[in-house]
Amino acid sequence: MGKNYKIAVMGGDGTGPEVTAEGVKVLKAAADKFNFSLQLTDFDYGGERYLRTGEVLPENAAEELKKHDAVFLGAIGHPEVKPGVLEKGILLNLRFALDQYINLRPVILYPNVDTPLKDKGPEDINFVVVRENTEGLYAGAGGVLKKGTPDEVAVQESINTRKGVERCIRFAFDYARKRNRKKTVTLCGKTNVLTFAFDLWERAFYEVAEEYPDIKTEYAHVDAICMWMVKNPEWFDVIVTDNMFGDIITDLGAMIQGGMGIAAGGNINPAGVSMFEPIGGSAPKYTGKNVINPLAAIGAAQMMMDHLGETEAAQAIENSIKYVVADKLDSLSAGKMGYGTTEVGDMVAENL
Repeated sequence: MGKNYKIAVMGGDGTGPEVTAEGVKVLKAAADKFNFSLQLTDFDYGGERYLRTGEVLPENAAEELKKHDAVFLGAIGHPEVKPGVLEKGILLNLRFALDQYINLRPVILYPNVDTPLKDKGPEDINFVVVRENTEGLYAGAGGVLKKGTPDEVAVQESINTRKGVERCIRFAFDYARKRNRKKTVTLCGKTNVLTFAFDLWERAFYEVAEEYPDIKTEYAHVDAICMWMVKNPEWFDVIVTDNMFGDIITDLGAMIQGGMGIAAGGNINPAGVSMFEPIGGSAPKYTGKNVINPLAAIGAAQMMMDHLGETEAAQAIENSIKYVVADKLDSLSAGKMGYGTTEVGDMVAENL
């Protein structure tokens, strides 16, 4: 028997448990086929737990998750909980506590998936965004003075350390080498306005690049990146950027690859515990209706297997997703797929 992987499963809120169940279904099928085993542990972190206990995360949450090889997450976001409470209290908290300093977002258009970009196909839309995940504007530095008065002042600071910037950039170069497509890394920034933060990013970028003579380097302002992702997505291979810009351009990437129903991502600590999730959110209006598209969650499971070194299983899952998308589904939209959530998971599992 091959390796045994301890996986923490966090279904979370809304349709999260439904899509996570389909991801687990596919993982179990892959384990049977490719000779490894899974030890799955469920964690009830999410809105229902918060409403029941008043606690967003228990104090030992990070330590418990560190006992696992990876975390498989469904979605966080509950309609009865104020926006930001769960997202900051669970997602950001765990990213920082587990030092998941890379947010990895493949932007890949699968065959037979509609994109809003005219005359673009799968050969044109195939790149990856490497987003710094624990610093920048999301570090939480800043404060408010005289709140609620006409003299109110709000300050939000972007924190960028040499260590944090360099390790993110180095990951991007390593990933471009491993990906072995165009072997190009594009730095996305705003050097003409954010002269302090992106002076650090730019200097670190070109210094690290000297260690990778086989990798081509490019730079573009974030506004230009947004334009070119729409006009010429085929130009990109690996894009590396800070937390805020990465958050924005990855959602644009999700739209050009066919929507949130197919977009998956990973929060990566290369030397620790990483967390993998679909991008689309909890979609509470579809909860319990068996209509939500589970392919993004299954794609997150595929990324998790690739990260853990089960490359053959990961490739088989990806190939099965492509087959189901190209030959079976009417649409990627909830309720319009032509099949229910569980049926889509069955088809991916059966066609590994």
